[in-house]
Amino acid sequence: MNFKRVVIGLLSMTLFIGCSSTNHQGTIRVATFNVSMEATNYVEQIGDVEGNELSQYLIAGNHPQIKNIAEIIQRVQPDIILLNEFDYLASSESDIKAFLDNYLALSQNDSSPVFYPYFFAAPVNTGVDSGVDLNKDGVTSGTKDDAFGFGLYPGHYGMVVLSKYPIKKSNVRTFQKFLWKDMPDNLLDTVKNEDGTHYYSEEAQQVLRLSSKSHWDIPIEINGNELHILASHPTPPVFDGPENRNGKRNHDEIRFWRDYLSTKTELSYIYDDKGERGGFKGINFVIVGDLNASADEGDGLKRGIQGLLNHPDVNDSFTPTSLAAKLHTPDSTFSASHTAFWRMRADYVLPSNSFKIIDSGVFWPDIDDLHYRLIKDRKSSSDHRLVWVDLEFM
Repeated sequence: MNFKRVVIGLLSMTLFIGCSSTNHQGTIRVATFNVSMEATNYVEQIGDVEGNELSQYLIAGNHPQIKNIAEIIQRVQPDIILLNEFDYLASSESDIKAFLDNYLALSQNDSSPVFYPYFFAAPVNTGVDSGVDLNKDGVTSGTKDDAFGFGLYPGHYGMVVLSKYPIKKSNVRTFQKFLWKDMPDNLLDTVKNEDGTHYYSEEAQQVLRLSSKSHWDIPIEINGNELHILASHPTPPVFDGPENRNGKRNHDEIRFWRDYLSTKTELSYIYDDKGERGGFKGINFVIVGDLNASADEGDGLKRGIQGLLNHPDVNDSFTPTSLAAKLHTPDSTFSASHTAFWRMRADYVLPSNSFKIIDSGVFWPDIDDLHYRLIKDRKSSSDHRLVWVDLEFM
């Protein structure tokens, strides 16, 4: 028996039990989780996707992968959680309610049910026809690389926020339609072919949106205090060519939050989907999402995420970690902070400096842990891990 692995496994179990216990009185547990609850996850061939696969399994209430996703959430018990890659369809409200009622409200393997009376979801740019040939193949397909965000149908890889506290929906700001060209000093202008010509046509540059999914500012009322959830899911900085169109878009999608926090006046270049101008107007915020970027590893333009982490209003004095992630990639200096099976920190819960940080972690049971079955491979749940932070208002 590997004594080191047994000891670390026991420590991992201790941390795991700690994260699933009742929160300290007055603390708020905020989490993010890329749940891979999108149609291609439930078919053998991508060409077989119809777009309603998730809806079918949510109604049935018996899909093993979704049951594991629900169990992970139940064991961590977040008060507020962003789910990335939860398809947004015409049936989204009933889909979310089916997930709440048929999975989260039912005990999974003796874990405690979790109830979220409030939720928010909205349209995203994935699979939405741009009307132009964005991938330069001479064909305007309306989906995949010709959509505003890569997707096989509108709403593919969507987002949803679940909350135990009231969401002030009338005050939500969304930035789905904000144009990339309207960001000053954007990297869109640098997306060029090797011969120096622009990769995107002039027509494409005029209509291309910044968000590959969307950016949301969601105010939540918590015992007399207001918390703003700043949620997004930037494009992966890969799957492109020497023009680095995805890497540069990822950079600017992350930079958006830095600019949003920095300019609070009406003079800001930022405008939301209702036409309201200006940056962040609150005090307390938590940036959440699969940002597809690491300040230390990977193929992304690191100055984007570094600029956000170093913003004076962001509390980056901590990094959620897990011992099992360190075992997963023992040769990496940064392995304990990894949040994805493919060995990188990609998922973030970044609070404002107006909070006191009580605790944090990454749900990543070790191979000897009884709950390893929940994350042992892609089909068990997701290739990402749930990341959580416990906060107190100051």
